[in-house]
Amino acid sequence: MNTTNLTQPKLPNDIPGAIRAMKQEWRQSIGDVQAVFDEITDFIAREIEDIEQAKANGESVWPVIDYQDIAAGSVSPAQIDAIHRRGCAVVKGHFARDTALAWDRSLVEYVERNDFDNQYRGPGDNFFGTLTASRPEIYPIYWSAPQMEARQSDRMASVQSFLNQLWKFESAGKVWFDPDKNCLYPDRVRRRPPGTTSNGLGAHTDSGALERWLLPAYNQVFRHLIAGNFDAYDPWDAAYRTDVHEYEGGTTLCSAFRTFQGWTALSDMQRDQGVLFTVPIPAAMAYILLRPLLNDVAEDDLCGVTPRLVLPIDEKWHSLLLRGKTLIPDVQAGDSIWWHSDLIHGVEGVTNQQGWGNVMYIPATPACEKNIHYAASCASRFERGESPDDFPSEHYEVEWRGRFTSRQLNTRGRQSLFLDVSSPERQQ
Repeated sequence: MNTTNLTQPKLPNDIPGAIRAMKQEWRQSIGDVQAVFDEITDFIAREIEDIEQAKANGESVWPVIDYQDIAAGSVSPAQIDAIHRRGCAVVKGHFARDTALAWDRSLVEYVERNDFDNQYRGPGDNFFGTLTASRPEIYPIYWSAPQMEARQSDRMASVQSFLNQLWKFESAGKVWFDPDKNCLYPDRVRRRPPGTTSNGLGAHTDSGALERWLLPAYNQVFRHLIAGNFDAYDPWDAAYRTDVHEYEGGTTLCSAFRTFQGWTALSDMQRDQGVLFTVPIPAAMAYILLRPLLNDVAEDDLCGVTPRLVLPIDEKWHSLLLRGKTLIPDVQAGDSIWWHSDLIHGVEGVTNQQGWGNVMYIPATPACEKNIHYAASCASRFERGESPDDFPSEHYEVEWRGRFTSRQLNTRGRQSLFLDVSSPERQQ
């Protein structure tokens, strides 16, 4: 398996200067930037027209897969092609609806048993809801029994492996990750009650902002684009992605490589009730990357990118892309939602939400040195009940009763945390 440098890079001292230098280098490498950008734009426009036509026909833009087909290995080639094209999927019946609803009740009991309302100290980062209620919209909870049971379940592992297999994980003479081994990446839960009014979360991409232009590892990921060869660019090629490490001190840092971001529904949700949306075009990253090279953007600007924040997508610079914005379909508790790590996404606003909007965030993070390293750090946090390194140091669960413990880990759970010190991966 490929080895990586696990040291986090530091932000350049002169960010405007670094951007200007990058633009000069990229323009020289690409050649006719406008011609390449026009080629990308034509491709994106055709994809958006297809999305708009599908919506007009009442068709689901999001590919919908049944869990039983994944488990049986009977997902059709047409369905796989649809996921590759759209970069997202709904897995119906990933967990039994009754199981998911019971997990939701168990989470409520967990936070109430431990007097969370009186312990809560306010948002630790800017991804919390803006409501003035005593509880947050996104709970800084990581080690509850429902979360851990879902993470270490065979059903979760089978879906994660299926999704990992959609990537080209062996290329450029290297194996970049093992698709059938998954590392634990603990994230939080969202519980949004009926009656909520929320502005949602604007369109953006994760896994680096400035990094996508300035880091050598990302330059390798996007090497074909930088060479002016859009036809050779494959957003599903994992080459060099596991070498990427975001800038030190980022508030939106992700220390793992996620093939897909994802969440599992803990309540039934209607598509018009403030749900996730994506721009379901994985190759849209090519448009995002080359847009700042055009003449209408200042030489030290990357279309509004700010250090240590997510990469924003807005009408001023990306109006074409935003035409493709597509909400998830209606989901039931137990369904799961997945989207490619490059995909533009956000959360639609809602007024007086009808019904609950509850989810557990669980991504697909295949085994590679980068992910193993982070999972190992999470193992010690898990033992102590502390918040994981990528998240604010709130540590609510340290003394909580009913927290999931190492005695409750099954074999898959121990493997996902690389707790078996005799394993070759743990010794890397």
